[in-house]
Amino acid sequence: MSRMGGGPLAPPPRADPRRARRHCAGLPSSRAQAPAALPGSPRRGGWAPRAGGPHARNPGPSRGMPARGAGQLSRRMGQKKQRLLEARRHQSLTDGAQMPSTMEPCLGPPAALGPQRSIYFSSPKSHPAQLGSEFFDQPAVPLARAFLGQVLVRRLDDGTELRGRIVETEAYLGPEDAAAHSRGGRQTPRNRGMFMKPGTLYVYIIYGMYFCMNVSSRGDGACVLLRALEPLGGLETMRQLRSTLRKGAAGRALRDRELCSGPSKLCQAMAIDKSFDQRDLAKDEAVWLERSPPGSREPAVVAAARVGIGQAGEWAQKPLRFYVQGSPWVSVVDRAAERNSQACSDKAF
Repeated sequence: MSRMGGGPLAPPPRADPRRARRHCAGLPSSRAQAPAALPGSPRRGGWAPRAGGPHARNPGPSRGMPARGAGQLSRRMGQKKQRLLEARRHQSLTDGAQMPSTMEPCLGPPAALGPQRSIYFSSPKSHPAQLGSEFFDQPAVPLARAFLGQVLVRRLDDGTELRGRIVETEAYLGPEDAAAHSRGGRQTPRNRGMFMKPGTLYVYIIYGMYFCMNVSSRGDGACVLLRALEPLGGLETMRQLRSTLRKGAAGRALRDRELCSGPSKLCQAMAIDKSFDQRDLAKDEAVWLERSPPGSREPAVVAAARVGIGQAGEWAQKPLRFYVQGSPWVSVVDRAAERNSQACSDKAF
């Protein structure tokens, strides 16, 4: 083919497939001129033509993008953000949480309403674990019975706590009791704790090497001797203390039932010595008494004669020793007293 007035026509230029694809995708070709800025729109951060060349440099996020393509991308981003917010709102409603307003920034978790205490580390005020002065303010016999089932706690210097449930006691009634250290009403520096307020410890030494622990009760010179415990906590430490302090048979390992089955064994296992004399069991930080765990059954109690007071005349036979029937931790079992207790129970019904 020829054109008028001259030589042949030049062939049409070949289409660039890469440019065609970019155009179909809504993106400008490498040689396309960007559109002029919209009237009234700020030049900073947007596209603006630059002198000295047909193309302009755009420092903003929509560099070199036509208005139509930028609008489509903005709509897609807005739709995606909306779907994300809807998904988050749905998840919050599902979890029972309240969705914060999209107009307010989220500055972190809400402020705490105040210090909270776990129920596992606090006791109800109406049922404190540690027994106070009012518990000890009763006569020796009912106090000796009330001790059974309660928990004696000893805290060592390193923080270790030793625990044992009381299973055996003896009551001493004061001046009238021929077996009591306060018989006849006599007071000495040794037995002064027996005449102090209820709950005061009276610790004395026997045979020049062993200790026994008593707790004063209501009435001058009256007290309760703690004879045996059921070990509950710190058994290995108890075993070490007993092995260190006991005399003889040092090479034989002690069984659990031998740790606290006697007044002197109890003091050895709990590291009780003369330094505890005249301390207040209701307030002391190294030794105290705790109420038996909730739900514990009231123990069956046996009343028997006291041990080791053969020179006390008729008082040696009075049933002023109390222990939990059937407990393997008791120091001395009195079968005759148990039969008498059973017979009295049968008659009651």
